[in-house]
Amino acid sequence: MLPLSDFPIEARRRIRGVFCDIDDTLTTGGRLTADAYAAMERLERAGLQVVPITGRPAGWCDHIARMWPVAAVVGENGAFFFRYDRGRRAMKRAFVDDAAQRAANRERLRTIAADIVRAVPGCAIAADQLYRETDLAIDYCEDVTRLSREAVDRIVALMQARGLTAKVSSIHVNGWFGAYDKLAATRRLAREEFRADLDATRESYVFVGDSPNDAPMFAFFPHSVGVANIREFAGRLAHEPRYVTAGGGGAGFCEVAELLLAGR
Repeated sequence: MLPLSDFPIEARRRIRGVFCDIDDTLTTGGRLTADAYAAMERLERAGLQVVPITGRPAGWCDHIARMWPVAAVVGENGAFFFRYDRGRRAMKRAFVDDAAQRAANRERLRTIAADIVRAVPGCAIAADQLYRETDLAIDYCEDVTRLSREAVDRIVALMQARGLTAKVSSIHVNGWFGAYDKLAATRRLAREEFRADLDATRESYVFVGDSPNDAPMFAFFPHSVGVANIREFAGRLAHEPRYVTAGGGGAGFCEVAELLLAGR
């Protein structure tokens, strides 16, 4: 990973959008700082599309799409995107699965969740599970004492044994039925809402993240950035980002925003 300062200035000037994770990328210690929120606002005012790409639940994403300075949001690791039209006061919600399939999957996930909590001492169903439409989130460090790497791997294995796609974020292990991910949903959002073919225009975007579930995005975008705390996952990333910031969490995101704004 190269220092962020190695990001070529001519490439910075061609950037027209910023995709970013939320937990431990925009946030610091579980909180969205004033500086990180202001950085999103400044990017938006400069004409850049800001789109959080997160594992957080649909209930949160509705709020984010409405009230944050963002163009849209991808949630639950690619299960959907939401885009709020402020002029029409209308929310577009585009899911991979229809409502009936989502309801059936939630019933199956409830049983799997109970089995995992029994099998892995110290883990818990994530506090935001109530607001999820499509996936199961098992907390391994957000509201519980941090579990060992072996315990996290055990949660992943249990999910996979039950037919789930399983991904590790900086706070949860997320599992869902289906083969979609953050990148697939981002591609769909760009095509349907921004009229952009990401395969042809990927160099016009930056992705900022911090954990293993961001690996497809790191692999796809040539201008991918990890905030400094990504080093906590050394050896566990299928693909590393091109650049890394000096600061962690929201401070690292602010570094990216400053660099892009200065380059314009």
